[in-house]
Amino acid sequence: MLSLKGVFRSLFDLTIGHSGNTRAAHDSFPRWQFPWLTQRAARVRGTKAEYIPLELPAPGPPRASITLLLSRYLRPIVPDLAQPGCPAQNWKLTLSYDGTDYRGWQVQPGERTVQGELQAALGRIVGESPLPQGSGRTDAGVHALAQVASFPLQARIPEANLLRALNRTLPGSIRVIEARIVPESFHARHSAVAKTYEYRVFPVEPAMNQLCPPFLARYVNPFSWHVNLALMECAAQAFIGERDFSSFAATDPDLATRTEALTAPSSLQTEARTSIRTIYSSQWSEQSHEAGTLLVYRVRGNGFLHHMVRNLVGTMLDIGRGYARLDDIPVIFAARARSAAGPTAPARGLFLHSVEYE
Repeated sequence: MLSLKGVFRSLFDLTIGHSGNTRAAHDSFPRWQFPWLTQRAARVRGTKAEYIPLELPAPGPPRASITLLLSRYLRPIVPDLAQPGCPAQNWKLTLSYDGTDYRGWQVQPGERTVQGELQAALGRIVGESPLPQGSGRTDAGVHALAQVASFPLQARIPEANLLRALNRTLPGSIRVIEARIVPESFHARHSAVAKTYEYRVFPVEPAMNQLCPPFLARYVNPFSWHVNLALMECAAQAFIGERDFSSFAATDPDLATRTEALTAPSSLQTEARTSIRTIYSSQWSEQSHEAGTLLVYRVRGNGFLHHMVRNLVGTMLDIGRGYARLDDIPVIFAARARSAAGPTAPARGLFLHSVEYE
């Protein structure tokens, strides 16, 4: 019985020709065990083929590595790392996000935030993790239609590619609308000249069996009291102008207790000292929705204190349902105390609508 080693050796000799003669290799092989090899050998004999050495290709230039191929064909996608000493580029992003599942904009230890998700996405894309500076710190549960953020990047990457890469990397609840390279002097917060917020109220009438749809509940304040919209509009007009909004600010000072990297300390201290803000426009309107009528409050100003818009809405809703009077507004301003104003409206109805720059 032929050993296994002998079988493989004979196969090797027959096919490759290391024995020097294909006929000899064929004759020494047990045909009765592998008849198909006998037939193959007969074909070889019929053509009177002799052993032909295996010709190896002549050595050529070295093959391109996978890194070289990636850099050659994926250059529009893979960013080029900046050389040492190359100045960073200043980026401006415009974002839209659903803030329901986030603890607000600003990074917080152990919490999921919009700023943290954006910073992590940049790290995965370009290998850098700058802390994006937002135009404002939206609270937990607050949404944004057009939040603006700015940050420096050393990596050189086309604007369209960064926009596409971020939207592929970020969670579906955060979308980047625009990505642009801007002058170094631009700062998302300090360069802003005006902001517009929008608050949405869905009147719920139990007597009319009007319920807030579950797909709308994340983005409105379902208010179960009947309100007088005309009174609320009069109250909104009373907030226009330059005023001290201390009574409508959260008791914990926003700017004095919160810090961010890459911001100008002098600007933060200046903002923390004063509660004076200028409101350019303030009004209520009705908007039709398939589930019913929405009451929408839109306010535009040069800046807003912590919880200021939500406290304004809570006060106006009290006036609209008859719990407070229009004459109480001057008294609330004069008190300069948070306890003098109405309650804080829920965060889920608030949207950062837009940010304006020169």
